[in-house]
Order: sequence, then structure tokens, then C-alpha cells
Amino acid sequence: MSDWNQGSTGRKVDRIDVKHEYELCVWARHFNTSEKQVKEAVAAVGDRADKVREHLDRRRASSSERPSSR
Repeated sequence: MSDWNQGSTGRKVDRIDVKHEYELCVWARHFNTSEKQVKEAVAAVGDRADKVREHLDRRRASSSERPSSR
């Protein structure tokens, strides 16, 4: 799946490689979202899994705060 790289703080950081379909599928399931949303999040915030999670969580929170358009 993803490589474990040493971050600048010395701790291990997950990286998401959207070029590999299998890995993209695994991350989408991990985040309980679509592969398209994982790709969009990586494009927006980079390939670090922690940043992608934060981005997806913010999107979920902002979409749940919007009033229904009924």
C-alpha cells in the first residue's frame, strides 16, 4: 500500500499514491468516501493521509451544516 516515510519531525507519515488504482480503492474505503473524493482531496492538500483526512472531515462538516434545499 503506501510507503512509510520519515517526516521532518521524525515520525512516520502515510502517503497516498493516487496513481495506483488498488491503493486508491483501499484509501477510499479507509476514509469511507469515494475514490474521486480521495483524488480531489490529494489534489487540494497533498498526499499526506493525515491532511487528506482533515480535508475530508472539514468537507463533511460543512456539507452537514448546509440547510436542505427542499
